[in-house]
Amino acid sequence: MDYRKIVSEMISKASDLEIDKIENMIEVPANSELGDYALPCFKLASIYRKAPVLIAQELAGKILPDSHISNIQAVNGYLNFFVNKESFSASVLNEILEKKDRYGDDTVGGEQTVIIESSSPNIAKPFHIGHLCSTIIGQSLYRLYESAGYKVVRINHLGDWGTQFGKLISAYKRWGDDQAIQEEPIKELLRIYVKFHEEAEKNPELEEEARRYFKNLEDGSPEETRLWQWFKDLSLKEFNKLYNRLGVSFDSYNGESFYSDKMDEVVSLLEEKSLLKESDQAKIVDLEPYNMPPCIIVKSDGASIYATRDIAAAIYRKRTYDFYKNIYVVGIPQALHFQQFFKVLELMGCEWSKDCVHVGFAHVRFPDKKLSTRSGNVIYLEDVLDESVNRIKEYMTNTKLDEDMIEPTAEKIGIGAVIFAFLKRSREKEMVFSWEETLNLEGESGPYIHYTYARGLNILRKVEGLEDRPDFSLLKEKVEIAIIQKLSVLQETIAEAISRNEPMVIARYVIELSKLFNSFYNSCKVITEEIKLKTARAKLIEACCIVIKKCLYLLGIETVDAM
Repeated sequence: MDYRKIVSEMISKASDLEIDKIENMIEVPANSELGDYALPCFKLASIYRKAPVLIAQELAGKILPDSHISNIQAVNGYLNFFVNKESFSASVLNEILEKKDRYGDDTVGGEQTVIIESSSPNIAKPFHIGHLCSTIIGQSLYRLYESAGYKVVRINHLGDWGTQFGKLISAYKRWGDDQAIQEEPIKELLRIYVKFHEEAEKNPELEEEARRYFKNLEDGSPEETRLWQWFKDLSLKEFNKLYNRLGVSFDSYNGESFYSDKMDEVVSLLEEKSLLKESDQAKIVDLEPYNMPPCIIVKSDGASIYATRDIAAAIYRKRTYDFYKNIYVVGIPQALHFQQFFKVLELMGCEWSKDCVHVGFAHVRFPDKKLSTRSGNVIYLEDVLDESVNRIKEYMTNTKLDEDMIEPTAEKIGIGAVIFAFLKRSREKEMVFSWEETLNLEGESGPYIHYTYARGLNILRKVEGLEDRPDFSLLKEKVEIAIIQKLSVLQETIAEAISRNEPMVIARYVIELSKLFNSFYNSCKVITEEIKLKTARAKLIEACCIVIKKCLYLLGIETVDAM
């Protein structure tokens, strides 16, 4: 039952305001003593030309309690609504128990297409910790938008084109070892790529050789194309091992190479709009009137750059998918690039440029010297995941879990711990990674949420002889009411996460729910209670487990049934 809509309808009848407009104004007070829902009447002051206190008092006098709303109060310019706790509890819990993992889903998206570009590693280079941010934020946004009824297209815009491939081909022909490349593709390709740069400092002619190889690749030379495809296939195979561990997949791997034949059209369109200017033999779009540096479209040597490819990709995506929203999950340091790129689209007459969104994320600092030493200056994702899983495995040797379950359970908890650590913070806030915080069973961590979920399932395995029809009116403890209130707002929490493109909203929600559940666990008996109360509380626990599992799913984390 949608209590927000019920409250909005009551206000609409008393005020003649549109229900949808009121619904957007309704808030959930942080303090439940001030009501379950509230209308801040200062938002109506400009409409009625009255003081908020007076508006609240007048509306309170016109609205009568009913079977759903037990009390309405005007307090300091707020119109506070108190739900009928018995009908509210039954409504919320029965809906969760009936819908199960569909609870919280919505149809507001109406099957409109949302594109999410994320991950986007460079071919033949290691998957580092920065790629993790983009990958898991993108995965969470995919699940959030999908739950709200949007059709989501996940795009991995691979870095699979550019002069670096000429360098790699040159390096392979000079120092490549096929067997070593087959055994450890990324490591060996990186080795010869680094060696190329070292040798090029002593022999500048290597750079010219690399440019020739890339020109051959651009011209479709069979040998260079074969090597490029081989490097790409080997890299994707390695990347997919990590994607499988993270539970991530994509609908398209169209990267930079896919758009290499679509950039001439971009240049032509810009010329038709008289947007291109010559500057130091390069072709640019002047963005000085918009307080931005020029956007380079064609470099002085005639080569295109990634801005050109991004414009081509955006136009292709609009034509192919007719998207409602086109999201780029890329680090904050690239913010200016996206501002320029979106502005150029706007100047080209692409009115849909307003539907292109840069979802940025801040830098992650990783003070773990062990991992830094192993990998040089770059923190490799595989090392982080392995370290997390191994630490969880050490802890689990002291548990009662069957030995054959320790490995798969540690894998889920360890990887989930890393994902949760990244997503529980605002994506725009710099993070200092801490193993102690990430794996703390008693803190705001992934393992804490996993433990809470497993704890709930453990109780449900032990309860016996429950009645078929739970009497939820028996749930009168303050913590029980607080849990039900928290459970009731999952859908609007998902809506907030979508509006902000911020998975942290879900992470904070499930932390708060888990804290409430553990408070309930410590203060309310279940197994030893009389049958009616035991049934009601067991069903409350089941509802909690359903919602915790749903939240972890939305964050891209797989649950475990026991720890």
